[in-house]
Amino acid sequence: MNHSITIKSGDVLLSGVLQYPTSDKDSRGSRKYPIVVIAHGFIGNRIGTDRLFVEAAERLTAQGYFVLRFDYGGCGESTGDYGSGGLDVLIEQTRTVLDYVSGLDLVDPERVTLLGHSLGGAVAVLTAARDARVKSLVMWAPVAHPYMDIRNIIGTKAIEEIDTVGKTDHHHYELTKRFTDSLAEFQPLTELRGYNGDVLIVHGTADTVIPVDYCFLYQKMFWLRKEGSCDKEVILQADHTFSSKAAREQTFDITVRWIEALGKRRNDWSLWTI
Repeated sequence: MNHSITIKSGDVLLSGVLQYPTSDKDSRGSRKYPIVVIAHGFIGNRIGTDRLFVEAAERLTAQGYFVLRFDYGGCGESTGDYGSGGLDVLIEQTRTVLDYVSGLDLVDPERVTLLGHSLGGAVAVLTAARDARVKSLVMWAPVAHPYMDIRNIIGTKAIEEIDTVGKTDHHHYELTKRFTDSLAEFQPLTELRGYNGDVLIVHGTADTVIPVDYCFLYQKMFWLRKEGSCDKEVILQADHTFSSKAAREQTFDITVRWIEALGKRRNDWSLWTI
């Protein structure tokens, strides 16, 4: 069952969909279910390229998970202007979504996973470093250097226009200097130290948008923390949106198995300590 939702974040109305589990295999008799919150990337939406997030949600709900997909302000069906704010706004909107999740009676607050793709991966880790309600983190093809990575996507000419006149048009999105300045202010590779939960990173070798080398760099930095594990999976010939059927199935399999294994370990540990 899918339930359309609207979440107020400041002056913006975030449009989303809450998808219910189609099985109860992971409720463990508690009538409380795990949830995965999906954060899309730069000028994306909750559907995802080639329905990436729709298909991911279908797979997760079939395994007994709630899934919440939402559009950031100015994207998809949400109100607002995406490029007028900054990463701080995206982080705050993500935390507002977590507020909504915290109010769901059927959701287990100890099994909240935040899944971010591309720039959404950077936003996810920056959010997790600030919000202890994120119990586990999944990053698909994550941005590591926000300013440099987005500059490479929109081009140096667009950056020069922003620096000169204060804004530029990119695929009908007006990106402001406040937006690009904020990209330079946040450093996910450094700030990730504030998150002590477990992490999964999935990246493809054929990603021409965000270098696959980032997953190795991220894992190295996560390993420097005193707490929390970090697993990495590299998918051969997978592009930035895992567009081939084989790459997508592999990505979903890896993600579901990892979340399930993590939940089992936590449950076993809880039983052992009773």
